[in-house]
Amino acid sequence: MKDPAIEPNTQHPTPNPVTVAHSPDADDIFMYYAIRFGWVTPPVPFENLALDIETLNEAAIEGLYDVTAISFALYPKIREDYALLRTAVSFGEGYGPKLIKKRGARLRKNFRVALSGRHTTNAMLFRIAYPEARIVYKNFLEIEEAVLSGEVHAGVLIHESILDFDESLEVEREIWDIWEELSGGGLPLPLGGMALRRSIPLHRAIAIEKALVKAVDVADRHRPLLARMLLERDLVRIDAETLETYLDLYANDKSVTMDATQMAALDTLFRIGYEHGFYECPIKAEDFLIPWEYEEARNS
Repeated sequence: MKDPAIEPNTQHPTPNPVTVAHSPDADDIFMYYAIRFGWVTPPVPFENLALDIETLNEAAIEGLYDVTAISFALYPKIREDYALLRTAVSFGEGYGPKLIKKRGARLRKNFRVALSGRHTTNAMLFRIAYPEARIVYKNFLEIEEAVLSGEVHAGVLIHESILDFDESLEVEREIWDIWEELSGGGLPLPLGGMALRRSIPLHRAIAIEKALVKAVDVADRHRPLLARMLLERDLVRIDAETLETYLDLYANDKSVTMDATQMAALDTLFRIGYEHGFYECPIKAEDFLIPWEYEEARNS
């Protein structure tokens, strides 16, 4: 018997497409492609594009895309223009980005380091922990080579690169450990999520977010099939075994809708950023979510 949740919908799309921007890493692609493959039909047509996370962060500052993946550390800076979505979130629980160096090397206080972007969560936490480090920003795909070549003394690896890097390199410190020290422990590490432009009418914004929630849920519940389709179409950069491991970490049932613990972790991240001068004021994540109760009141 066929599962109706993954049967393509053949309804004709409506005009005025919404641009959904996401990163090219495996968890973002996995969470979006339930829509791209037609398993979930959004309320309006979606047009997607994949860009590295810091390019997306910079684009969000400029307000370029309707729906966009962001680093959570960026959100307080775009809160006036974007609402925070509950879905397609990535948190680390005992893991996350890694500060790597050449094996056996000793790092001075002012070591040169390559980070994946000024507005990333790992960059904020790194800068708090290593205020004297000399930072260069690079595309995350170039960081390992920058360390190997000696261009920098160390680099912070993100995405799939945390799972497989050159054996001549070693981990100096886990960003997770920095998070544990700053947060007091007991909370997952907020890495990335999605935001939606506030200029979109509220009833449409609710419908868009609900479609994304459904897509992430369908993707998670049909992971083996979707993973196989992504691999067969060369839509991910990694092999099947690495993809399975990576999705276990960052695209799982906890990615569907943020729970109370994840919300508390976000509030803690925003508090830490404010206390260290990264934000102009402290905020609570819940105050910036799309109010689904509006739709219930509207339909009653």
